Amino acid sequence: MPIKVGDRLPTTTFRVMTPDGPKPKTTEEVFKGKKVVLFAVPGAFTPTCHKNHLPGFVKNAEAIKGKGIDAIAVTSVNDPFVQDAWKKASDPDNKIDFLADGSGEFAKAVGMELDASANGLGMRSKRYSMVVEDGVVKSLNIEDAPGKADISGADNLLKSL
Repeated sequence: MPIKVGDRLPTTTFRVMTPDGPKPKTTEEVFKGKKVVLFAVPGAFTPTCHKNHLPGFVKNAEAIKGKGIDAIAVTSVNDPFVQDAWKKASDPDNKIDFLADGSGEFAKAVGMELDASANGLGMRSKRYSMVVEDGVVKSLNIEDAPGKADISGADNLLKSL
């Protein structure tokens, strides 16, 4: 069952790249006491994710944070090395936090897993965006197709803040 507005995010662990290599970062560490925009993509460097979804959040980061958002994070079912390479290629000013969900633990826990096996991609995450306040989902925008980034895009999210 997919997560919905009013639900508390489940406790899971992402991986983030640090100067000392990949380290765990729990949902509590990411969301506790903060207002966070989280968006999820099926895969780093994939066409819609890389050319449409992520760039909108990078471009609109200051405007989004100006609406009382403490942090913006992106998650995908990729390992922390891929997420780090994507960050270096796409967000040189470090406006977005990149959260690797390599085994899809978070995607499954929030009911947003996507079986992209038919395209050779295995299990991934659906594309969505949400506003999370102190671990509770306040708004949720789920795309109806993985190749689109309209409902979950930065422009749409910014209008709702």
